[in-house]
Amino acid sequence: MASIEDIVRRYFSVVADLSSTTADLHEIVDPDARFEEMPNPIAPTGALRDLTQTTEGFLAGKRRLSAQRIDVHEILVQDDRAVVRSTWSGRIGDTDVVARMAGFLRVRDGRIVEHITYDCYEPFAVGG
Repeated sequence: MASIEDIVRRYFSVVADLSSTTADLHEIVDPDARFEEMPNPIAPTGALRDLTQTTEGFLAGKRRLSAQRIDVHEILVQDDRAVVRSTWSGRIGDTDVVARMAGFLRVRDGRIVEHITYDCYEPFAVGG
């Protein structure tokens, strides 16, 4: 079985790859997974999502973004948990958006079962 670090890296790779499919996402994420996004400029009240809602967001991002990447800087693992420090960057129309992220993930049976994210967006303006 893959290590927790390998599973987490694969998950971030699938999320970042605009050519990945919902099947790719569902292969690495548990059907009962829970995703929590802390408040930020994109989600001012934060969000709590199940896999269906997360899949909808995954697909919506593919429609909105012309480019996207996630650079994973550090992963700390203890037991079934991983803490990830990363940078997300994307292009929406003429606007480049960057967020510094701290993610707290839990893995069970080789799949992501929880992802709590704190996204700190650099200032950006919509439009060109």
